[in-house]
Amino acid sequence: MKGGCHCGAIRYEVLAEPFDSDYCHCRDCQLVTGAPVGAWMDFKVGDVRWLKGEVSEYASSEKIRRGFCSKCGTSISYRSLDYQDYFTLSITSLDEPNKISPNYHIFVNSQLTWFQIKDSWPKYSRERITKRE
Repeated sequence: MKGGCHCGAIRYEVLAEPFDSDYCHCRDCQLVTGAPVGAWMDFKVGDVRWLKGEVSEYASSEKIRRGFCSKCGTSISYRSLDYQDYFTLSITSLDEPNKISPNYHIFVNSQLTWFQIKDSWPKYSRERITKRE
């Protein structure tokens, strides 16, 4: 699967299926995406190959780095310094975003009251803590 930013300055491909994917309702994701919820997919670092351009990052907190295109502003990635082997990409940055579907919701304690969740996926008030392979 391939993807990139809105203007085409950044292009990537993933060499494997994501090992996880989620909807995030945290306030930070709402602000950086401009949407009521972010949709993310998780990969091992080696499964993401950059084809063109470079993601710019900023520290949204002490241990979180959020990536974006410096030309068009597209929100592309999320990276936790606690999990150096993993890299998270925005599902909607895929050329064919319908190929990946999130399978749970996190930070529903920040869910906007006017945004109704109508699926039956698990919901977590904050992050979902799991053992990662």
